Amino acid sequence: MKSWRITGIHAGLTSAFFLGVIPVFGKQSINFGFSPLAVTALRTSIATLLLLLLMLVFRRKFFYIFPVGLLGCFVAGIVNGLGSLLFYNALQRLDTSIAQLVYSFYPLFVAGWLLLDRQTISKMTIFRLTLSLPGIYLLLDVRGNGVDLIGVSMMLGASLLYALHLIINQRVLFEVPAPTVTFYTLVAMSTTVIVAYLLADRTLPVVGTPWWPVLGMALFTFLSRITLFMGIKHLGGLQTALLGLGELFVTIGLAYFWLGERLSLIQWIGTLLIFLSLFLIAFDKITPEKRRTTGLLAWLNPPQINTSEFPWHPNP
Repeated sequence: MKSWRITGIHAGLTSAFFLGVIPVFGKQSINFGFSPLAVTALRTSIATLLLLLLMLVFRRKFFYIFPVGLLGCFVAGIVNGLGSLLFYNALQRLDTSIAQLVYSFYPLFVAGWLLLDRQTISKMTIFRLTLSLPGIYLLLDVRGNGVDLIGVSMMLGASLLYALHLIINQRVLFEVPAPTVTFYTLVAMSTTVIVAYLLADRTLPVVGTPWWPVLGMALFTFLSRITLFMGIKHLGGLQTALLGLGELFVTIGLAYFWLGERLSLIQWIGTLLIFLSLFLIAFDKITPEKRRTTGLLAWLNPPQINTSEFPWHPNP
């Protein structure tokens, strides 16, 4: 197993852990009195400030990015910002476990976006994806309980937009380091959610309301973003998304012990199928991602300069 693959798998699994904690902190924040828009704006802006300070002190060279890459990060950030607004508004209407389970359809959406981008998917990846889908369906077993269809629809929209932002950034990561992509994507994401908060909300909970869940969300957002894009850089968007299903176990576990939420036997069977899908990555053929000059997102590639157009350039 090559070192780049091991690095990607470790980064993807670490990101899944961090991402799995965030919804639980988010639900706790909403329960304490923060509005969904306030939760979204605060956690994203604080995470952006943390990364800005880190880069200013230790890695100023990571601020450099070529114009098309910067545009790609901004588009990805806006898309993910809109998805975050949907996510936390849906989280207000759904149990944390169910919300995260619906959100976990994003590997399917990633596969769909990749096909639109004219990229190939290995047979083992298709099998793992096929295995995970009934697992997610079984996890969504809520028989006997009322389902908030608006909340579910909003969460599916958030999942769709999250998947799109993954493959946009996958293109940019061919030329740009993960911390740079993380920073500029977070800047655009923060701008999007802050504007939405200022236009539609501008409320904060009463004095004395605990802020530690919001601060915890910001810290884990900061950590998850760096590891997420590191995983995408080494494995690609779909493989990282499949590894990201591991966040289900973190969210479900914390929701069980912390928030008192419970799963049925059917949902635990779905959990087992998801685990098998994650385990099979050891048998999946993963090759380094290559730049593609065609597809839906071809405009994100840097311009290819033909040196023959410059008469002063020596011919090889």
